[in-house]
Amino acid sequence: MTAKTEQAGGSGWRKPLSGIKSPTELARQFTPNWFATTMGTGILYIIMLMSPVQLPYQRQLAELLWMSDTGFYLLFSGLLIARLVMFPETIEPMLRHPVQSMFLGAIPMGLIPIVNANLTFGPDLFGPERAVFLSHALWWFDAALAVGVAWLVPFYMFTHQIHAAEQITPVWLLPIVGPEVTAASGGLLAPHLAGGAAQLVVATSYVLWAISVPLAFSIITIVILRLALHKLPQKGMAASMWLILGPISMGGLGLLTLGQAAPAAFAGGPLASVAAAARDVGVLGGLILWGLGLWWLVLALVLTVRYISQGLTFSLGWWGFTFPLGVYTATTLTLYRLTGFTFFSVAGIAEALLLLGIWLTVASHTMRGMWTGELFHAPCLCEEMLEPEVEAQVVAAGG
Repeated sequence: MTAKTEQAGGSGWRKPLSGIKSPTELARQFTPNWFATTMGTGILYIIMLMSPVQLPYQRQLAELLWMSDTGFYLLFSGLLIARLVMFPETIEPMLRHPVQSMFLGAIPMGLIPIVNANLTFGPDLFGPERAVFLSHALWWFDAALAVGVAWLVPFYMFTHQIHAAEQITPVWLLPIVGPEVTAASGGLLAPHLAGGAAQLVVATSYVLWAISVPLAFSIITIVILRLALHKLPQKGMAASMWLILGPISMGGLGLLTLGQAAPAAFAGGPLASVAAAARDVGVLGGLILWGLGLWWLVLALVLTVRYISQGLTFSLGWWGFTFPLGVYTATTLTLYRLTGFTFFSVAGIAEALLLLGIWLTVASHTMRGMWTGELFHAPCLCEEMLEPEVEAQVVAAGG
């Protein structure tokens, strides 16, 4: 089986991975921004499960996407481990790279949709108890990984990397947002657990939320100042403008899911009254952050139209359009479930359709690039270092 691609002077057929010299080179050139594909695909099937409109075979399609997403996550994990084992000398340059290192945050965030959907599909495959046990174990692994990245990358930023104010982009958010993604997932996992296990997950989730959200909003403030002073980054970083929507929406979604899980987890205990208050605060906080997200969503759409008018070519960075929009859609649909306001249902369906259209576009281009191997390239291994702004565009393009 072969893939047809456009070549100079006409169309032709390309062999699989023709852009890679050898199988080992594939591992050497693998970069963590590939995990953004599992984030974008994962949030799509989560939204398919949450949608108030359920079409025939929609659940089955969501399950197929979950299985495919799990397979790709395992494949990417294997390639990253292979790079670590076979080419350990390439890890330090990756950590020192001022842009590529940020995508380490995509590793824990890409796992969370798989963990969440396992609570839906896993009982039929593994049995209810095993499915919950698996999600519980993976959740704790993800929490440790997310916090580790949230410490490791800033440490390298402060000690080894070179940054300048005019080169700051929303990509800085990626290593910080992971803990709040895990926190929101904790609110979905806790109702499946009993007693102390549920309480520990909820309490830990609030700590994870606190680690991530204030730092994320600090970075957002810096990014907005940078945009005002130095204007928009180059069009290669267009999708990064959507990343700000991610922590805003996930912060609200975390308050909503944890607020719903806390009363049952702490019922009859000394924190019962606090948990009841958390439920009400969660709804209020979710509404407030949803409104803030709406402001940025409209702005991101306008900026994207501006970038499109300048001419956009596909890059792996286009996955940045998917996950933030998906999280905002999940927050919208959760607010509909909790408030019953029809507006949130209509808005959520519209956002879901937009997400689907973007995902189909990005996924089709990505599969083509994966087939040929053209998207596998590690900028930190280039013999000649590029200017930081150019490097940022190269990383956004997947190499």
